[in-house]
Amino acid sequence: MKRSRQSSPESPRRTSPEAPRRNGILPYQRLKQLIADRVILADVPIEDRQIQPASLDLRLGRKAYRLLSSFLPERSEIKSRLTLHGSAGQDVLDFYQSDLVMYEMDLSGGAILEKGHVYLVPLLESLHLTPTLRARTNPKSTTGRLDVFTRVITDLNTGFDEIRAGYHGPLYLEIVPRSFAIKVRTGLSLNQLRLVRGPATLSDSGVRSLHKATPLLHHSEPDEGDGHPVPLRELRTGQGLFLRIDLRGSDKRHDSIIGYRAKKNSHVIDLSKVGYYAAMDFWEPLRRHRHDSLLLEPEEFYILASKERISVPPEYAAEMVAYEAACGELRTHYAGFFDPGFGHGHGEIKGTQVVLEVRPHDVPFLIYDGQTFFKVVYEKMIEPPIHVYGSTLGSSYQRQGLTLSKHFKA
Repeated sequence: MKRSRQSSPESPRRTSPEAPRRNGILPYQRLKQLIADRVILADVPIEDRQIQPASLDLRLGRKAYRLLSSFLPERSEIKSRLTLHGSAGQDVLDFYQSDLVMYEMDLSGGAILEKGHVYLVPLLESLHLTPTLRARTNPKSTTGRLDVFTRVITDLNTGFDEIRAGYHGPLYLEIVPRSFAIKVRTGLSLNQLRLVRGPATLSDSGVRSLHKATPLLHHSEPDEGDGHPVPLRELRTGQGLFLRIDLRGSDKRHDSIIGYRAKKNSHVIDLSKVGYYAAMDFWEPLRRHRHDSLLLEPEEFYILASKERISVPPEYAAEMVAYEAACGELRTHYAGFFDPGFGHGHGEIKGTQVVLEVRPHDVPFLIYDGQTFFKVVYEKMIEPPIHVYGSTLGSSYQRQGLTLSKHFKA
């Protein structure tokens, strides 16, 4: 669950590269400069493919540690918790005497991470942040859609995915595959990092002003004006922009597919293979119910979609956050970052549906079509990125509807 962030009182304004803001999310070109300045470091050179409009893809390192449990390193460096004690003459099972580590795995040639187990992987990248620069991390969309739970931890920290200003040190990724066993290898990217200076969040009044100038939400149903902007009077805000769930499907037939549920038993998914697997070997399609509702079963994993289509102008980034009324009942997403240009491009795209990764907890949970389900927080960029989200960067989900991860055949 993401922490709520205080809103900024500023109204949105257009910003040119010649007049950057003092505070905000750092764009593509600033990330490249930070790499050149060794604020972002890596033993293996960082590749251009890792740099996104407002984020950097982080890569798995050479080792994975199978852990007994998750943990937070508030009182010690992470490396010290991974130390294995023993002598060369001891039995291999006696050698692994860390209080957390069960065994090590070599990722250089690929290794299988079993579902339901906790793994920790040192990442190839590390940080040397300035006192004014902080960071957040999030799973990539593809990672979330496979029900792979990931979060970054850093030395002497009290939380996950939030990296304090001025942090100097390594990055570690906790990985818990939930629905499928996965095969990973050194260099693969499962999550991404976003760098922030100062307050960046757009206030509710700022969101409404921005929507009036550059529509942020579009209808996706013919009876509501498919492709037309949602009228300003219908925009719902409350420390973010609220969106609804679609349980009618894109073609509105009585038997249209409105989502997918992960099958309980399936083969390993090799994350290096794109467009390779038959979706029906791993997923059960969910069809529209006559009452346009869906009963979510506890600890099952679902792929669903938003009713509205969202747009992120180039001067802004966005992040999906959970709708507070659902806290304790279900998780509505794993991946949350939207880069500048998502559902917008250079103005030629009239919004893109949001795909949701949903896992209910504790009790069955009934949802219905059009129910408020999650919200999106908009944040200011320091300046627009020189590349926006789209095909030129190999972006996978710019014009998506209800879409599974890129590993499955279209």
